[in-house]
Amino acid sequence: MRKVKKIARCLLSVFLAGMAVVLVIIGYVMTTSKEEIASVEELKETDEKADAVIVLGAQVKADGSPSVMLKERLDKGIEIYQSGLTDRIIMSGDHGSDDYDEVNAMKDYAIEKGVPSEHIFMDHAGFSTYESMYRAKEIFQAEKLIVVTQQYHLYRAVYDAKAMGLKPSGIACDTAVYSGDTYRKLREMAAIAKDVGYSILRPEPSCLGEPIPVSGNGDVTNDLLGDS
Repeated sequence: MRKVKKIARCLLSVFLAGMAVVLVIIGYVMTTSKEEIASVEELKETDEKADAVIVLGAQVKADGSPSVMLKERLDKGIEIYQSGLTDRIIMSGDHGSDDYDEVNAMKDYAIEKGVPSEHIFMDHAGFSTYESMYRAKEIFQAEKLIVVTQQYHLYRAVYDAKAMGLKPSGIACDTAVYSGDTYRKLREMAAIAKDVGYSILRPEPSCLGEPIPVSGNGDVTNDLLGDS
C-alpha cells in the first residue's frame, strides 16, 4: 500500500509540475501577444495599411454554410476589408478532402457580401493556426497582417504570426456564446503549449508550394487544393 501511495504522489507531483509549466507558457504567450490586439477603430487611427486580413477557418455545416463561429470571423474580416485597413483577404482553412471545404465556403460568403473575388485568396491547406501563419509568410509573402478569430484563440494566433516573422495586429470577433466553449478553451491551453514548441523547432507545414504574393489576383488560388 505504501508503494502505491508513493507512486500516486509521484504521479501527482509530475502532473502538477506539468500544469505549472503549461500555465507559465500560457501566461508568456498572452503577455507577449496582448500589445498587438486592438479594435478596428484603434487600427484606423494608426493610418497604416496591412498586406491582408487573414480569417482563420472553423467548422462548415453539412450544407456548406458557415457555422456561427466561422460567420463571426468572416463578418469581422469583411468589416476590416471594408474599413480600408487592407484590400486583400486570406481565407485560411481546411480543404484537405473533396467532401470538406472551409475555404470555398468562406470565399463564397465574402463575395455575397460584396468583396471582389480577385481580392480574396484561399489558403486550402490552413490545417492549423501554426500552418496558416507559416503559409501566410512563405506562400502569400505577407509582412503586415491583421489576424481575425475569437478572443480565446487570438493570443496564440498572434503569437504564431510573430514567430513566423510577421507583423500582426489581432482583432477579436466575439459576439456570441458558442456551444462547447469550456472544452474549446481547455483544448486551447494544450494548443498554446504545442505551438510554442513549434515556434522553436519550426517544422514545415504539411503543404507548401510556389509563392503566391497576396498583392496579386486572388483568383489564382481558386481550387488549387494543397498548392495555394
